Amino acid sequence: MKKIHIKYFASIREALGSGSETVETLAPTVQGLRDELIARGGVYADALAHGRAVRVAINQTLALESAPLADGAEVAFFPPVTGG
Repeated sequence: MKKIHIKYFASIREALGSGSETVETLAPTVQGLRDELIARGGVYADALAHGRAVRVAINQTLALESAPLADGAEVAFFPPVTGG
């Protein structure tokens, strides 16, 4: 079991009503972690749904959902950002 620190940003944080949490997971990848969070249902299922564009970073580095998770990692979920 791995302990993962999760941070949520922007509209995802607003939808969940929280900016961070720590979870224990057996998920081998970010995709597996996202699936576990979606399985909680409710606002998690809506905010992190697979049809939504969600970006991810591991330890403050952009990552693919296929990226492996290590114990103690920080995973951030955030919507795509555009500049102007």
